[in-house]
Amino acid sequence: MSSNLLRSRNRAFVIAGLGIALLIAIFLSPLASKNPDGLDRVSQDFKFDSKAHEDTPARKLPFYGIFDEYALRGVPEAIATPLAGLVGTLATFGLAWGIGKLVVRGSTSPSTEHDGYSDSDE
Repeated sequence: MSSNLLRSRNRAFVIAGLGIALLIAIFLSPLASKNPDGLDRVSQDFKFDSKAHEDTPARKLPFYGIFDEYALRGVPEAIATPLAGLVGTLATFGLAWGIGKLVVRGSTSPSTEHDGYSDSDE
């Protein structure tokens, strides 16, 4: 299989995967349960949810002013969760893409490994 064909198939796979992830994040996130998640439920069951510190380290992070739980602050409630899903999915994809590029940077290209000779053989 040629290098260009492989590269274009990989690109199509990545774009399709990102598209599916974005569709899920945008259209299915508003359908998530409004019930408390596992940790919140346990804290309510054991009656220590009211003992939480109000000045937590999470409130000091730079993104705290942008996000409120699983929604964006300052936008209408109907689109706050889908927008947070969009931003979170793109941020996660960007981090994974960047880490992948750093990890693969030192490796050789597949075409020079498998064609039987290298540039030094010429």
